[in-house]
Amino acid sequence: MKSLAIILFFSLFTCCALAQDAVVIDSSNYIRGTIKNTDYATVTILKDDLTPVLYKASDVQEFIWNGETYLSKRILIKKKMESRFFKVIELGTVNLYAIGEGQEVEVRQSNRPRLTPSVGLGMGSGGFGGVGLGGGISFGGGRNSGGPRSRMKAVYFIERPGTGPITEIPLNSDAPAVKSLLLIKLNNDEDLAERIKGTTEFDAKSIAAFVKAYNAMHK
Repeated sequence: MKSLAIILFFSLFTCCALAQDAVVIDSSNYIRGTIKNTDYATVTILKDDLTPVLYKASDVQEFIWNGETYLSKRILIKKKMESRFFKVIELGTVNLYAIGEGQEVEVRQSNRPRLTPSVGLGMGSGGFGGVGLGGGISFGGGRNSGGPRSRMKAVYFIERPGTGPITEIPLNSDAPAVKSLLLIKLNNDEDLAERIKGTTEFDAKSIAAFVKAYNAMHK
């Protein structure tokens, strides 16, 4: 009974530790604490000693927030390569990411003009116009943050390492554009190609299902 109690204690301790947020600086260096917010170019974590620290996406590898991973990736923004955090949806031969997926926007009280969050799509360029930052807007918010909140529209990105840059999926465009992109990235799979060609409407759920199915068959 005593041995069982010890095992249960360490299992509970491990689960609690794994559930904690963290910023991974490199393979041997990470900071644990509570993620407070992110604007996808930076992330702020409250360390265990209650000290807030802000990290740029260009200076860290990833962060883990509520059990979900946000990877730092390079992307073309307004003709300039910059680092941004992307939420991981699927990883494998083909990767699927999102910015804004499941997050809320906290509108802070400010005398500065407020800017509406917006994302410009640059199909095939591997870059996006950028999420509007500033004007008192913070993406993500803290667990206990207050103030008016609204949900921004998610933007999804697909990546096949070694075949070009990370690319936006134009879900707000027509189906043929999405279909063409998927057929390029999820190639050499006749069955999946037929399913993609037969799809008339695409959304985040169907895109994730296609990528997941492809990765399962092409490990």
